[in-house]
Amino acid sequence: MRLADRLNWLLTLPAKDRLTVLDLFDDAEREELRWHWELWARPEQLPPPGDWRTWLICAGRGFGKTRAGAEWVRMVVRRNPEARIALVGASLAETRAVMVEGESGILATSPPHRRPVFEPSLRRLTWPTGAQAWLYSAAEPEGLRGPQHSHAWCDEIAKWEIAGERATRAWDNLMLGLRLGECPQVLATTTPKSVELLKRLMVSETTGETIVTRGTSYENAANLPARFLKDIRADFGRSAIGRQELEGVLLEDVEGALWTRDMLENCRETAGVAMERVVVGVDPPASAKGDACGIVVAGLGTDGIARVLADCSVVKPTPEQWARAAAGAARMWNADRVVAEANQGGAMVESVMRAADVNLPIKLVHASRGKVARAEPVAALYEAGRVRHQGVFAEVEDEMCALVSGGEYHGPGRSPDRADALVWALTELMLSPSGRPRIWVQ
Repeated sequence: MRLADRLNWLLTLPAKDRLTVLDLFDDAEREELRWHWELWARPEQLPPPGDWRTWLICAGRGFGKTRAGAEWVRMVVRRNPEARIALVGASLAETRAVMVEGESGILATSPPHRRPVFEPSLRRLTWPTGAQAWLYSAAEPEGLRGPQHSHAWCDEIAKWEIAGERATRAWDNLMLGLRLGECPQVLATTTPKSVELLKRLMVSETTGETIVTRGTSYENAANLPARFLKDIRADFGRSAIGRQELEGVLLEDVEGALWTRDMLENCRETAGVAMERVVVGVDPPASAKGDACGIVVAGLGTDGIARVLADCSVVKPTPEQWARAAAGAARMWNADRVVAEANQGGAMVESVMRAADVNLPIKLVHASRGKVARAEPVAALYEAGRVRHQGVFAEVEDEMCALVSGGEYHGPGRSPDRADALVWALTELMLSPSGRPRIWVQ
């Protein structure tokens, strides 16, 4: 049996049986195992099956995207000695430093006897099989006009220069030249960022034109320093930058939204101050089968700045469940008032909460305007620097960033229940009694 066949056979065995089988390999064969990527890779780092044209790996930092890209290029070379490959980075310096010479780049991942010759002056790699690859910069899109390729690896496409539409022009020129061989393919690896090129590829996933692999930094924990994971979790947690850079989530600002991601990041703090007042805002479900009950705790600091303290919302609760959750939040934070919307149920809202043992003032508020309209004065408080977030409230913030001025709610979910609860709490703290909407106390 050929060595390659034996290695592939090894992959078919249960992990517990592989060590036993390794005793059958000689020293040269064991050395070869170091370079057999399919044995060490996680499934999501391997090419998807089928006849695909574009494969996008959109994942957090440290996921292993660069290694997956370099190993894919090696696989292409093994299977296609006539391959002509484009290596495209944000700049020529990055293409060389990361994709070619980096610790997870093509040279480092290639076994000595199959390592390509790198000619920096020609921006070219040449393998012993005859396959070749050329280095390009996405900042110079005209450099991709004309050359033809059979394959391409594009790294950190969300980082490509967007001025003058350079990123999309570079991609389009590359794709127009991807016409050698019977099955041209391109792999794009990137940490997500809300840029036009990446959003375009994400849209093409729904049509089947692009296969997308998603992942987080934590999936590669076995190959990352434990201290690194601990520190980044402490520093970034579930902040917007953490969700984007570590969890690989594409966060997009909705045009015309009352809040933006940057605005919320700028209002975040960790140090606490003494609170003069604490209230719990509650947006009850419209029915027993509602999606969620928004429950948000906010306080007014001694410095006159409001703080969002906690999101205690519950999903698909019964009336008794959301009432107990609101009561628990009030007790935990020593709130002096619960503010609950009463458009849906009126007195029933108060009776349910009283049954849950809420022994503090309950203020029932009746919305005379839509959710977006009553959120606008609260958004203005954020713009004026009068609100802080003590921590990260991902679900609340996602809803806030989907409320569009003069428009509608753009998801997630059917209704911004959590954001509405926040609005009621901050309105009570910062805009009452003169502010709107009108409030009746029962």
